[in-house]
Amino acid sequence: MSNKYDFIVVGGGIVGLASAYKLQLKFPNKSIAILEKETEVGKHQTGRNSGVIHSGIYYKPGSYKARNCNNGHTQLVGFAKKHNIKHDVCGKIIVATKNDESPILEEIYNRGIKNGTKGISFLTSEEIFQKEPFIKGIKAIWVPTAGIIDYVGVCKAFVKQIEILNTKSKFYASCEVKKIDSLINKTILKTNTGVFEASQVIFCTGLQSDRNAKKDNIQLAVKIVGFRGDYFELTPEASHKIKNLVYPVPNPKFPFLGVHFTRMVDGSIECGPNAVFTFKREGYNRTSFSLKDTFEALTFSGTWKLFSKHWRKGIDEYKRAFSKRLFVKELQKMMPSLTENDVQPSRSGVRAQAIDYSGNMVDDFKIEKQHNNIHVINAPSPAATACLAIADEIIAKV
Repeated sequence: MSNKYDFIVVGGGIVGLASAYKLQLKFPNKSIAILEKETEVGKHQTGRNSGVIHSGIYYKPGSYKARNCNNGHTQLVGFAKKHNIKHDVCGKIIVATKNDESPILEEIYNRGIKNGTKGISFLTSEEIFQKEPFIKGIKAIWVPTAGIIDYVGVCKAFVKQIEILNTKSKFYASCEVKKIDSLINKTILKTNTGVFEASQVIFCTGLQSDRNAKKDNIQLAVKIVGFRGDYFELTPEASHKIKNLVYPVPNPKFPFLGVHFTRMVDGSIECGPNAVFTFKREGYNRTSFSLKDTFEALTFSGTWKLFSKHWRKGIDEYKRAFSKRLFVKELQKMMPSLTENDVQPSRSGVRAQAIDYSGNMVDDFKIEKQHNNIHVINAPSPAATACLAIADEIIAKV
């Protein structure tokens, strides 16, 4: 006998739970099951990112990212205020430390203006010093709408609100989807804890998104490849050296924002992350390895094309992953006074990055609809910030 629901959402990360929450708001009388393979919410990308509320300044004007980041930012901050979730819209600076970074900084500023990022302004080196006394730069952008938040706290609040809105809706932990049968008017999911069925299913499964699409017989032109990001943190004695958020000027060839300083909601200061190819999609140690994940990534032609284009960058990132000295050297570009004694190893995360057959990183959100099912294939940063706006886009397809 199967568990019957009106809707099922697979994935207890922030995009899945935001989607379930918006779905429940729109259809308060419909029952929703949320299936999560881990023991609790936000165990992967959601709980292992930088915890930053993004402002929308970086993204290509008119892109899915740009549209949804601003809208999502407003909704997320409103939700956090209403439900007493730890957050602080503290602002950040994006710092140019070399002359050749100035044109990229100008381009980021222009994008911010086009994207409607509120309150941005240029800072001189003296103004940088006033905001962050230990940071040295020739020019910066002040972004007052950036901030920090407890994303796992947001996830828990979504689940709580869903269950308040409809007592028939339920969150199932330790429930992994093994098989998907898409029929004409319903979808049947076989899991390790039983069979579930619904008229529509939304898959928001991050690092496993392409695999679940494959189980649903969707032919994808991309594959998910994992990139691990390692973090250090400032020691308690050095934590006074950063007040809020400090970012470098990113390399425009890559969708990663570079190693940065982030004041977390608990007051600690994180430094990172780097970005290295990982041999295990959900592997959070430098030596994590999965034969299946490695085989899939390295037998995909797009992975090798990506490596061949950017092998120098890849080697640099790998060196930093195994060398505290090189990691600190990268941070010293913005904070020359930083020493190896000021930082200690912290946590790590893995970013799910969709790569196409030509070896290009898919830089925007990607959502596929098939029969009764919706699959979120690619939801890179700023997906956490934009979760409620992405949820609106998903619900519009329901």
